[in-house]
This record gives sequence, structure tokens and C-alpha cells, in this order.
Amino acid sequence: MINLIENKFRECKKEKRPALLTYTVAGDNNKNSSLKILKSISEYADIIELGFPHNTPIADGGQIQESSHRALKAGIKINDVFKIAKKFKSYKKNHPLILMGYYNLVLQYGENNFLKKCKTSGVNGIIIVDLPWPENKSFAKKCKKFSVCYVQLISPTTTLKRMKGIIKDSHEMIYYISMLSTTGGKLKVSSKKILKNYQKIKNINSAKNLVIGFGITTKTISSLKLADGLVVGSQLCRSISKSLEGGQNPVTKLNKMVKNLKRKII
Repeated sequence: MINLIENKFRECKKEKRPALLTYTVAGDNNKNSSLKILKSISEYADIIELGFPHNTPIADGGQIQESSHRALKAGIKINDVFKIAKKFKSYKKNHPLILMGYYNLVLQYGENNFLKKCKTSGVNGIIIVDLPWPENKSFAKKCKKFSVCYVQLISPTTTLKRMKGIIKDSHEMIYYISMLSTTGGKLKVSSKKILKNYQKIKNINSAKNLVIGFGITTKTISSLKLADGLVVGSQLCRSISKSLEGGQNPVTKLNKMVKNLKRKII
């Protein structure tokens, strides 16, 4: 089976640039709009991250919380997220898609049922924010059996010993959280320091694909383009909010924004 996430990173490395990863909440502001947004931004985004709307977030800042609120208000359920994912993948079957959410959703659905649904919907990876290593070992192994990449998380406070364990057990992608904050916060740490910490992680195993998330916007993205990949989420969610408030089409606005983000890292 073709590993779409790994393939995408290889393509980007050949082009000597980082992969651009975008995050939006599934169902914001309704199922149809959410699918249109994914189709539109996939024109420029290398890897799509799609969040499960959640009413008790841990790491999500205000912008993503607003997106989740709109999606939940529109009645989005777990199966709707899978439907959106499946429809997107029927449109672009070779475009990598990663789901992002919290473990209680998986637990309620049942791990095996959840992963079966991931596979039949064409989902390539999953990020579970509140299921850290080594507690995630069993679930990560299950993910591998279903050809779903389990994305491990590393933060600035992760010890070297722990980092080595996380990297050893990681699949095709690792997510480095740039700073201690919720999503959408201003970059409190200099790009130089983020890249210094990033390089320490890369030095443990340079073959692993390591992306940076949190605090990445149109203003900051070019200063971090030495990374394997860069994740932009809150800026997109904020753009959806502003578009809806102003009676504009969020699809058109996001397409232009992601095009601009891509331009800054080429």
C-alpha cells in the first residue's frame, strides 16, 4: 500500500521546501462548507489535518474553539467527520489526510471500530492530543495494523530520554509543539530558538519527518522553513470566523491565504 504521508514528505524534500500542513475543524460552519474548504485549500496544502469538533478542548485556543462551536451547533457527529473525510478522499484520493482530536471520542466509538472507519474513509493519519507516549503504545500499534499513521507529539519540555522513546516508536510523522501555549497564541519564542530545539530532535533520528505547529502564521512561516513541515491552523479558523461575520465566502478567502502561505516557503 502506498504511504501517502511519507511520499508527500519525500516530494517536498526533493523540492527543497517544507510540507505545508493545514488544520480546519470538520463541519465548520456546516458539512457542505467544510468539504468545499478542504477541496479548495488542498490545491496548495500538502497535507490536510481535519479536527473533530469538541466541547471540552485541552490544547485548542479561542479560534479553534469557535470553529468547534459552530460545527457542534450545526449538529456535526463523529460519523459526519468520517463522511466529510471520505468525500474529500473520493475527490483527491492521493492527498494525505490526518484526523486530529481527543481520546474520549475514540474510546466512546471503540478503538477498533474507529480505526476501521478511518481505513474505509481513506484517513492516512491520526493525532490524539491527550494520549501521550508511552500510554499510546498499544493504540499506536493498532493504528499501524490499519495502515493509519499515529502522530507522536513532542514539546519543548520533553526530556531527552523521553524524546528517544517517542522517536523510536513513532511512525511516518512527529509533531513538535513550538511553545508552551494553546493554539493560536502569538509566537512567544524566537524562530532561532525553535529551530535550535527542533534540530536537537532531528539529530536523534534525521530520517523521521518532524513538523512544527503552534504560532505559525503568514508572518512567521518563512522564518521556520528549514523544518520538514509546518502546520497552520488557528489563522485559518480565524479567517473562517471573520468571513462569516462579514458575510463573505470563507472558501475563497482560505484558498488565497493558503496560496500565500505556500508562496512564503517555496
